[in-house]
Amino acid sequence: MATAHILPDLLAPGLRLVFCGTGASARSALERAYYAHPGNLFWPTLHRVGLTPEQFAPVEFRRLLDLGIGLTDVVKTASGSDAQLPKEAFDGAAVQKKVLKYAPAFVGFTSKKAASSCLGLKKVNYGPMSETLGASRLFVLPSPSGLARGFWDEDQWRELADLVSA
Repeated sequence: MATAHILPDLLAPGLRLVFCGTGASARSALERAYYAHPGNLFWPTLHRVGLTPEQFAPVEFRRLLDLGIGLTDVVKTASGSDAQLPKEAFDGAAVQKKVLKYAPAFVGFTSKKAASSCLGLKKVNYGPMSETLGASRLFVLPSPSGLARGFWDEDQWRELADLVSA
């Protein structure tokens, strides 16, 4: 029997961008909404860099599909901070299959951990990756989580937004 996903994937064919996080935080799991913690910069950043016309509330995440944007995570069956997620819950192969199936123009990993665990790489850098996944271009972003504030750089998010909008 399959384990239920903490948050549903938000995927469809032909998306211009899919954000892939590591896994749902405890707050996101509780609210059943992506990037739901008030200290998370995901939603304000999407608006500031021009990917959304206004700042969406986390519970409005399904509206992203109307803008050609999707959401998924490497860990779908557990929640918590990256350090709390059980190793066996990481399923990069499932994300790869989804990306190959839906073929978004870009995949934006919302942390180095998401990118490295999805792609099986020991080290990744922020910014565009030379690798692709099928036809999808890959980009690694600094985590918008409050726990990762020391690594925050909105310029990387703006660069991805400019590429996606070009």
